[in-house]
Amino acid sequence: MTNSSDRSQAVGVKTYEVRTYGCQMNVHDSERLSGLLEDAGYVRAPEDAGEGNADVVVFNTCAVRENADNRLYGNLGRLAPMKTTRPGMQIAVGGCLAQKDRDTIVKRAPWVDVVFGTHNIGKLPVLLERARVQDEAQVEIAESLEAFPSTLPTRRESAYAAWVSISVGCNNTCTFCIVPALRGKEKDRRTGDILAEIEALVGEGVSEITLLGQNVNAYGSDIGDREAFSKLLRACGKIDGLERVRFTSPHPRDFTDDVIAAMAETPNVMPQLHMPMQSGSDTVLKAMRRSYRQERYLGIIEKVRASIPHAAITTDIIVGFPGETEEDFEQTMHAVREARFTQAFTFQYSKRPGTPAATMENQIPKEVVQKRYERLVALQEEISWEENKKQVGRTLELMVAEGEGRKDGATHRLSGRAADNRLVHFTKPDHEVRPGDVVTVEITYAAPHHLLAEGAVLDVRRTRAGDAWEKRNALPADKPAGVMLGLPRIGVPEPLPVATTGGCDVGQ
Repeated sequence: MTNSSDRSQAVGVKTYEVRTYGCQMNVHDSERLSGLLEDAGYVRAPEDAGEGNADVVVFNTCAVRENADNRLYGNLGRLAPMKTTRPGMQIAVGGCLAQKDRDTIVKRAPWVDVVFGTHNIGKLPVLLERARVQDEAQVEIAESLEAFPSTLPTRRESAYAAWVSISVGCNNTCTFCIVPALRGKEKDRRTGDILAEIEALVGEGVSEITLLGQNVNAYGSDIGDREAFSKLLRACGKIDGLERVRFTSPHPRDFTDDVIAAMAETPNVMPQLHMPMQSGSDTVLKAMRRSYRQERYLGIIEKVRASIPHAAITTDIIVGFPGETEEDFEQTMHAVREARFTQAFTFQYSKRPGTPAATMENQIPKEVVQKRYERLVALQEEISWEENKKQVGRTLELMVAEGEGRKDGATHRLSGRAADNRLVHFTKPDHEVRPGDVVTVEITYAAPHHLLAEGAVLDVRRTRAGDAWEKRNALPADKPAGVMLGLPRIGVPEPLPVATTGGCDVGQ
């Protein structure tokens, strides 16, 4: 029997694979890269094709993660011998690391065909063709945005939930972050274009959107309207068929009362807030060049909870920033106790070349950072569990998710996200339930990072989003079914990874 890869080769169609590292911004960019390649006639390589069996392999890189360059060159090294045995195979490297390292990539890995930056992802098909015709590597790094990414073709990962980019770049100067240097100053998208994209997505069956920006609630600074973000949230509330609106990641500096009011008063804006704190110490926050202090941060949380009592609040925290004393760390522990986050994504600081923090004095010894990290994780685990236990006995509406429950097959369960984005595993009903459909369940058990609904499903609501999922998955097997991005889907990523960071607020 001939598989889809064989059929593609037989008719001369080239296959592609996109490998994505980093934050939600990169995930969204990879959807664009996939859309561009499919628009140019490429077909996604089958998931079981194996490494090195795609005609084009694209690496969408991150410069924030520790050892990001070593990971990239290791992967490139494995592909080098495969490329020699596969005539016409091409390798492209894009994203933040490409923007940062530029010519270094081709020098260290001369078998790479294309290097492109964060500002010119739309050029990928042209650069691939130019590299093929000229038989030499093409390196093109734009210094400023050529076209807003959302104007490019897209192959979205999900049929029922979608990212919608509202801005790119960042105007902050956090000393641990290199992203503004790689993605540039903030550039806002026109509100009309954002709403038009959302309406088009809803027309295709999408029922949940996540507004995406490096500093999402600073939206409007580029167009001179300080209330533009709250107005955008309210406008989303008027779109018929749009059931859930989320956003990531906001900055405390720009978290104004009008945003809180819009969240509370717009029914389809979900009762969820992911707001990076990074540290609870005023001294460390100042060294980080974060333009708020502990009192301001906790004050925002207090206002959110006063307006939205059931809001689930999550955060990012860096442990061991240069100069952090035991007293500074205790201030972070205090802030965590006061804030009572549903989850905290906690990372150990490590140097990032090109950032001011990398050359600061009083770098904290690894063993000290590790011990503080473990203490903070233990505290947050305790709080997360206590907060989740408050959900037991509640009746919740869940949007059924795809691929969120790794053990669903063995446990005969399905998984979904509550309005506040908590992950819930529930008993699989006798009749069909599709990703994108909505079920009503009663919570019976709480763990630190998920909830269980072990009783019978109380109600199933079939949705247009479920219809869209069913339609996509009914396509012939040799049709592309969305690029596998290998990173968090819609919603908050897996909690408390044992990792390190020195990067941006988007997805860490």
